[in-house]
Amino acid sequence: MQFEFPKMDLSNFTPAPIPENLRLGHQLENVCKQLLDHSSQYEVLVYNLPIREGKQTLGEVDFILRDVANEQLIHIELTYKFYIIDTDVSEPLHQLIGPNIRDAFFLKMEKIKNKQFTLLHTEAGTKALAGLELDVSYLIHQTCFKAQLFKPYKTDILQVHPLNEQCIVGYWLRLQDFNTNAFTSYQFYIPRKREWILNPDTNSEWTSHKEIIVKIEEQLLKQNSPLVWMKKNNTAFEKFFVVWW
Repeated sequence: MQFEFPKMDLSNFTPAPIPENLRLGHQLENVCKQLLDHSSQYEVLVYNLPIREGKQTLGEVDFILRDVANEQLIHIELTYKFYIIDTDVSEPLHQLIGPNIRDAFFLKMEKIKNKQFTLLHTEAGTKALAGLELDVSYLIHQTCFKAQLFKPYKTDILQVHPLNEQCIVGYWLRLQDFNTNAFTSYQFYIPRKREWILNPDTNSEWTSHKEIIVKIEEQLLKQNSPLVWMKKNNTAFEKFFVVWW
Protein backbone atom coordinates (compact mmCIF):
# COMPACT_ATOMS: atom_id res chain seq x y z
CA MET A 1 0.00 0.00 0.00
CA GLN A 2 1.24 3.47 -0.89
CA PHE A 3 1.60 5.95 1.96
CA GLU A 4 -0.08 9.25 1.21
CA PHE A 5 1.45 12.34 2.75
CA PRO A 6 -1.09 14.29 4.82
CA LYS A 7 -2.12 17.74 3.73
CA MET A 8 -0.38 20.30 5.89
CA ASP A 9 0.04 24.03 6.23
CA LEU A 10 3.60 24.90 5.16
CA SER A 11 3.24 28.64 5.64
CA ASN A 12 5.01 28.41 9.01
CA PHE A 13 7.36 25.57 8.02
CA THR A 14 11.06 26.43 8.07
CA PRO A 15 13.18 23.58 6.69
CA ALA A 16 16.44 22.79 8.44
CA PRO A 17 19.63 22.63 6.33
CA ILE A 18 20.35 19.19 4.84
CA PRO A 19 23.96 17.99 5.10
CA GLU A 20 25.49 18.03 1.63
CA ASN A 21 27.67 15.01 2.30
CA LEU A 22 24.62 12.72 2.50
CA ARG A 23 23.73 10.48 -0.44
CA LEU A 24 20.61 11.53 -2.34
CA GLY A 25 18.50 8.82 -0.74
CA HIS A 26 19.44 9.93 2.76
CA GLN A 27 18.86 13.58 1.85
CA LEU A 28 15.31 12.69 0.81
CA GLU A 29 14.78 10.75 4.02
CA ASN A 30 15.84 13.89 5.87
CA VAL A 31 13.28 15.96 3.94
CA CYS A 32 10.58 13.38 4.65
CA LYS A 33 11.45 13.37 8.36
CA GLN A 34 11.15 17.15 8.60
CA LEU A 35 7.76 17.13 6.88
CA LEU A 36 6.43 14.32 9.07
CA ASP A 37 7.63 16.15 12.19
CA HIS A 38 5.71 19.20 10.98
CA SER A 39 2.53 17.19 10.43
CA SER A 40 -0.05 17.16 13.20
CA GLN A 41 -1.42 13.81 12.01
CA TYR A 42 1.62 11.64 12.70
CA GLU A 43 4.22 11.14 15.41
CA VAL A 44 7.59 9.80 14.26
CA LEU A 45 8.56 6.97 16.61
CA VAL A 46 11.42 5.40 14.63
CA TYR A 47 13.74 6.92 12.04
CA ASN A 48 16.57 5.06 10.28
CA LEU A 49 16.73 2.18 12.73
CA PRO A 50 19.38 -0.45 11.83
CA ILE A 51 18.41 -4.09 12.31
CA ARG A 52 21.43 -6.14 13.33
CA GLU A 53 22.19 -9.75 13.97
CA GLY A 54 25.44 -9.84 15.89
CA LYS A 55 27.85 -7.62 13.99
CA GLN A 56 25.95 -7.99 10.71
CA THR A 57 23.47 -5.30 9.65
CA LEU A 58 20.48 -7.01 8.02
CA GLY A 59 18.76 -3.80 6.94
CA GLU A 60 17.33 -0.53 8.12
CA VAL A 61 13.82 0.62 9.01
CA ASP A 62 13.11 4.03 7.47
CA PHE A 63 10.14 5.15 9.59
CA ILE A 64 7.60 3.93 12.08
CA LEU A 65 4.80 6.42 12.70
CA ARG A 66 1.88 6.62 15.07
CA ASP A 67 -1.35 8.02 13.68
CA VAL A 68 -2.42 10.48 16.37
CA ALA A 69 -6.14 10.04 15.60
CA ASN A 70 -6.42 6.26 15.93
CA GLU A 71 -3.07 5.15 17.45
CA GLN A 72 -2.32 3.02 14.36
CA LEU A 73 1.37 2.15 13.95
CA ILE A 74 2.66 2.45 10.38
CA HIS A 75 5.98 1.15 9.08
CA ILE A 76 7.06 3.17 6.02
CA GLU A 77 9.80 2.36 3.55
CA LEU A 78 10.74 5.46 1.53
CA THR A 79 12.05 5.01 -2.00
CA TYR A 80 12.90 7.58 -4.68
CA LYS A 81 13.89 6.20 -8.09
CA PHE A 82 14.67 7.34 -11.62
CA TYR A 83 13.34 4.96 -14.27
CA ILE A 84 13.15 4.95 -18.02
CA ILE A 85 10.07 3.44 -19.66
CA ASP A 86 10.91 0.59 -22.04
CA THR A 87 7.87 0.28 -24.28
CA ASP A 88 9.25 -2.89 -25.88
CA VAL A 89 7.91 -4.59 -22.74
CA SER A 90 4.13 -5.02 -22.73
CA GLU A 91 3.40 -5.04 -18.98
CA PRO A 92 3.58 -1.48 -17.50
CA LEU A 93 4.92 -2.63 -14.13
CA HIS A 94 7.83 -4.33 -15.90
CA GLN A 95 8.54 -1.43 -18.28
CA LEU A 96 10.33 0.65 -15.65
CA ILE A 97 14.06 0.00 -15.53
CA GLY A 98 17.04 1.97 -14.32
CA PRO A 99 18.88 4.01 -16.97
CA ASN A 100 21.86 1.67 -16.58
CA ILE A 101 19.58 -1.43 -16.65
CA ARG A 102 20.91 -2.51 -13.28
CA ASP A 103 17.60 -2.28 -11.44
CA ALA A 104 13.88 -2.36 -12.12
CA PHE A 105 10.67 -1.17 -10.47
CA PHE A 106 9.15 -4.63 -10.25
CA LEU A 107 12.23 -6.11 -8.57
CA LYS A 108 12.40 -3.21 -6.11
CA MET A 109 8.76 -3.74 -5.13
CA GLU A 110 9.41 -7.44 -4.61
CA LYS A 111 12.38 -6.63 -2.39
CA ILE A 112 10.36 -4.18 -0.29
CA LYS A 113 7.50 -6.65 0.12
CA ASN A 114 9.51 -9.82 0.73
CA LYS A 115 12.53 -8.46 2.60
CA GLN A 116 12.09 -4.97 4.01
CA PHE A 117 8.52 -5.44 5.22
CA THR A 118 9.25 -8.84 6.73
CA LEU A 119 12.45 -7.70 8.46
CA LEU A 120 10.57 -6.38 11.48
CA HIS A 121 8.94 -9.77 11.99
CA THR A 122 12.26 -11.59 12.29
CA GLU A 123 13.88 -12.29 15.64
CA ALA A 124 16.41 -9.50 15.01
CA GLY A 125 13.64 -7.06 14.09
CA THR A 126 11.56 -7.88 17.15
CA LYS A 127 14.63 -7.48 19.34
CA ALA A 128 15.44 -4.07 17.82
CA LEU A 129 11.97 -2.79 18.65
CA ALA A 130 11.75 -4.38 22.07
CA GLY A 131 13.46 -1.48 23.80
CA LEU A 132 11.02 0.92 22.16
CA GLU A 133 7.98 -0.99 23.49
CA LEU A 134 6.49 -1.36 20.01
CA ASP A 135 4.45 -4.45 19.18
CA VAL A 136 5.04 -5.46 15.55
CA SER A 137 1.73 -7.35 15.48
CA TYR A 138 -0.03 -3.98 15.42
CA LEU A 139 2.04 -2.59 12.56
CA ILE A 140 0.80 -2.04 9.05
CA HIS A 141 3.37 -1.77 6.27
CA GLN A 142 3.32 0.92 3.59
CA THR A 143 5.74 2.20 0.99
CA CYS A 144 6.27 5.81 0.04
CA PHE A 145 7.46 5.16 -3.50
CA LYS A 146 8.37 8.31 -5.41
CA ALA A 147 9.88 8.34 -8.89
CA GLN A 148 10.78 10.37 -11.93
CA LEU A 149 9.92 8.57 -15.16
CA PHE A 150 11.40 9.14 -18.62
CA LYS A 151 9.50 8.09 -21.73
CA PRO A 152 11.09 7.13 -25.06
CA TYR A 153 12.22 10.04 -27.23
CA LYS A 154 9.53 11.31 -29.64
CA THR A 155 6.78 9.43 -27.82
CA ASP A 156 3.74 11.61 -27.19
CA ILE A 157 0.96 9.24 -26.13
CA LEU A 158 1.93 6.76 -23.44
CA GLN A 159 -0.30 4.63 -21.24
CA VAL A 160 1.35 3.90 -17.89
CA HIS A 161 -1.71 2.88 -15.85
CA PRO A 162 -1.75 1.84 -12.99
CA LEU A 163 1.29 4.10 -12.52
CA ASN A 164 1.01 7.85 -12.00
CA GLU A 165 1.38 9.75 -15.30
CA GLN A 166 2.45 12.86 -13.38
CA CYS A 167 5.74 11.10 -12.63
CA ILE A 168 6.79 11.44 -16.29
CA VAL A 169 9.23 14.36 -16.33
CA GLY A 170 11.37 13.77 -19.41
CA TYR A 171 12.54 11.27 -22.01
CA TRP A 172 15.42 8.98 -22.89
CA LEU A 173 17.34 8.52 -26.12
CA ARG A 174 20.58 7.21 -27.58
CA LEU A 175 23.65 9.16 -28.66
CA GLN A 176 22.83 9.03 -32.37
CA ASP A 177 19.52 10.78 -31.66
CA PHE A 178 21.15 13.40 -29.48
CA ASN A 179 23.87 14.09 -32.04
CA THR A 180 21.43 15.66 -34.54
CA ASN A 181 20.30 19.13 -35.55
CA ALA A 182 17.33 18.82 -33.19
CA PHE A 183 19.72 19.53 -30.28
CA THR A 184 22.76 21.39 -31.60
CA SER A 185 21.49 24.93 -31.02
CA TYR A 186 20.73 24.51 -27.31
CA GLN A 187 22.75 24.57 -24.09
CA PHE A 188 23.36 21.67 -21.72
CA TYR A 189 24.48 20.54 -18.29
CA ILE A 190 25.12 17.12 -16.72
CA PRO A 191 23.88 17.34 -13.11
CA ARG A 192 25.51 15.50 -10.25
CA LYS A 193 23.47 12.67 -8.73
CA ARG A 194 22.37 14.77 -5.77
CA GLU A 195 20.98 17.36 -8.24
CA TRP A 196 18.87 14.86 -10.20
CA ILE A 197 15.73 15.60 -8.22
CA LEU A 198 15.91 19.34 -9.01
CA ASN A 199 14.39 21.21 -11.93
CA PRO A 200 16.81 22.24 -14.70
CA ASP A 201 15.99 25.94 -14.25
CA THR A 202 17.94 25.88 -10.97
CA ASN A 203 21.21 25.59 -12.89
CA SER A 204 23.43 28.35 -14.25
CA GLU A 205 26.40 26.37 -15.62
CA TRP A 206 25.45 25.76 -19.24
CA THR A 207 27.67 24.54 -22.06
CA SER A 208 27.36 23.96 -25.80
CA HIS A 209 26.24 20.82 -27.62
CA LYS A 210 29.76 20.30 -28.96
CA GLU A 211 31.27 20.43 -25.47
CA ILE A 212 28.63 18.25 -23.81
CA ILE A 213 29.00 15.51 -26.43
CA VAL A 214 32.54 14.87 -25.18
CA LYS A 215 31.36 14.52 -21.58
CA ILE A 216 28.47 12.26 -22.59
CA GLU A 217 30.75 9.98 -24.61
CA GLU A 218 33.07 9.65 -21.60
CA GLN A 219 30.15 8.47 -19.50
CA LEU A 220 28.85 6.07 -22.14
CA LEU A 221 32.26 4.41 -22.45
CA LYS A 222 31.97 3.59 -18.74
CA GLN A 223 28.51 2.08 -19.36
CA ASN A 224 26.94 4.95 -17.46
CA SER A 225 23.84 6.68 -18.81
CA PRO A 226 24.08 10.38 -17.89
CA LEU A 227 21.12 12.56 -17.04
CA VAL A 228 21.26 15.72 -19.15
CA TRP A 229 19.53 19.04 -18.65
CA MET A 230 18.81 21.13 -21.74
CA LYS A 231 18.11 24.86 -21.88
CA LYS A 232 16.13 25.89 -24.96
CA ASN A 233 15.60 29.46 -23.74
CA ASN A 234 15.19 31.28 -20.44
CA THR A 235 11.82 29.64 -19.76
CA ALA A 236 11.99 26.31 -21.58
CA PHE A 237 14.01 23.40 -20.19
CA GLU A 238 14.07 19.65 -20.73
CA LYS A 239 15.70 16.69 -18.98
CA PHE A 240 16.60 13.33 -20.46
CA PHE A 241 18.87 10.32 -20.16
CA VAL A 242 21.31 9.37 -22.91
CA VAL A 243 21.57 5.60 -22.52
CA TRP A 244 24.70 3.59 -23.28
CA TRP A 245 23.04 0.33 -24.28
